[in-house]
Amino acid sequence: MPASSDQFSSGRMPDVRPSEGRLSNRRRTSILITCCLSIFIVMVDSTGVNLALPSISREMGASTSQLQWVIDAYLLVLASLMLLSGSMADRLGRRRIFSLGLLLFGLGSALCSVATGPAMLIATRALQAIGGSMLNPVAMAIITNTYPDARRRARAIGVWGAVVGIGMATGPLLGGLLVDAVNWRAVFWVNIPVVVAALILVHLIVPESRGTAGRRVDVGGQLLGILVMATLSFAIITGGEQGFDHIQVLASAAIGALALAAFILVERHAAEPLLDLRYFRSVPFSAATVVAVLLFMAFSGFMFVATLYLQDDLGKSPLHAGLLTMPIALGNALLAPVSGRIVGRRGPRPSMVAGAVALAVGGVMLTLLGPSTPLWYFVLAGFFVGGANGVTNSAITSTAVSGMPAARSGVAASIASTGRQVGQSLGVAILGASLNTGLTSHAAFTDAARPGWFMIIGLALAIGALGVISGSSRARDSEARITGTFS
Repeated sequence: MPASSDQFSSGRMPDVRPSEGRLSNRRRTSILITCCLSIFIVMVDSTGVNLALPSISREMGASTSQLQWVIDAYLLVLASLMLLSGSMADRLGRRRIFSLGLLLFGLGSALCSVATGPAMLIATRALQAIGGSMLNPVAMAIITNTYPDARRRARAIGVWGAVVGIGMATGPLLGGLLVDAVNWRAVFWVNIPVVVAALILVHLIVPESRGTAGRRVDVGGQLLGILVMATLSFAIITGGEQGFDHIQVLASAAIGALALAAFILVERHAAEPLLDLRYFRSVPFSAATVVAVLLFMAFSGFMFVATLYLQDDLGKSPLHAGLLTMPIALGNALLAPVSGRIVGRRGPRPSMVAGAVALAVGGVMLTLLGPSTPLWYFVLAGFFVGGANGVTNSAITSTAVSGMPAARSGVAASIASTGRQVGQSLGVAILGASLNTGLTSHAAFTDAARPGWFMIIGLALAIGALGVISGSSRARDSEARITGTFS
């Protein structure tokens, strides 16, 4: 691939990536399968661990707060490091960082399985998350470089989205079976052979690629970026537990806000920043990032409340509850590849708008839930929410990476992934806090959950509006200007 004059004049090496002409269709498919394998095991792990929490509590004597941090420690570290991992992959080599992520995720899983107490389990979950932060955005950057053609890339991203849904559907079922047949430690054992297989495939199939080489490390930006994500994530998570007026929450949010202001100042003046703020001059890229936050606020908040509804209110077993959530993931898995094809042919706007409509329909149905509503009605509403996630998620990723040169696809994908994690934290904290407020006033569960369902409708309307804006001619012009600037 010829280098631009700007690359040589700046003293940087051109983007190193596999040429489409040098990769056969069969090898491209193999690379896609290898990348999908990583997200599959991460999704299975994340949903399976939720079903293992009661068994962990009984064996270790863990408190409710400690169980919360078994989940939240993973989320906090993941959200804090995704941007750094994407940047490292662009600079040091995507295959290298991807392999390191698999290794750390596997090591963390092995240590989780032999944890002797809640503190050790929480710490090893954090180690898992360090590896996990190197998988999602880096795998997406590898896929982006493997499929330079926009239409083929959109289809590949659709397949990726389908695997997310399949992993979500498999996790509760597999987790419930493993916990019932063996014990909670088996939920972590199952990760290890999959990680080993993925490492072998990466070594044999995936070519090395990277962005611009020879760049200085933006130490200030990296440390401030981690501090922003860590403090704000902590404030969101702790606020959901202790209230958003708690002194620790306010102090953490204040530190995060100051760190964010410092981060923006540092990045504006850095010669080679971790996050080039010019990205956000692209209206489609900015819209995709915000949609990622809003979509996962809705989806993760729904899943959190749905789990409590099925197990605590309806009295279903973990395995039965896992089976009932499968249609939610099925909507995601079925519609994600369809959305990928639509994005490849017509752009992201139709998928974002369709996803917003599906989410709004699901939200409206949920607001009509009552104590005597049949179970099939709730499952159908969940299918719409899951379908909205599948339809919209492919458009988010495609929009985030397609407007940037391949040399910056790792950071672009990691920004979108970080937006998802931030949305997940917000959704669980806000909808969970709303539910707790209703339950403490002794309202019926369905009544206590209703304000959260109305929030989902509002989020759907915002996603639809951003979808329309992102496909406007003005938005496309802004994307073209930014692409030209970076290229």
